Amino acid sequence: MRRGSSGVRSPRSAGNSQAVRPIDLDEMAASTDAIAAALERGHTIDITTTGRRSGKPRRIEIVFHNIDGRFYISGIPRAEKRDWLLNLEADPRFTFHLKGRTQADLAATARVIDDEAERRRVLPHIARAWRRNDLDAMVRYSPLIEVTFNQ
Repeated sequence: MRRGSSGVRSPRSAGNSQAVRPIDLDEMAASTDAIAAALERGHTIDITTTGRRSGKPRRIEIVFHNIDGRFYISGIPRAEKRDWLLNLEADPRFTFHLKGRTQADLAATARVIDDEAERRRVLPHIARAWRRNDLDAMVRYSPLIEVTFNQ
């Protein structure tokens, strides 16, 4: 079947006599459930930010963490700020790409966490997940954002 400009398959287009199966609302709910299940624990995702100088989309692979129902992205300690973090400081809107069994592109907003007390509350969970014992270095040098999903 041919896809129209909306990306939706049009029934019986271009001489094809096959009808399109209607959307099953129960399947859509399952997709929502699958997304919720995928967000239950942290794993590898991609994020797409907007380049702060170029304005072009920039996609990278990274890991997210679900800590008490809140979503965070961090990284290994390094004194230099990552480009993705600089991009999010300039424009906090980004796309959170689930990949693997459940695939979805979720519109999100980042809140960069610079406050040391908050970093000390969040980063021990991430350090434990990564089996790291350099919490002070992580508090000082690891990028840390909280993710909010847009409705």
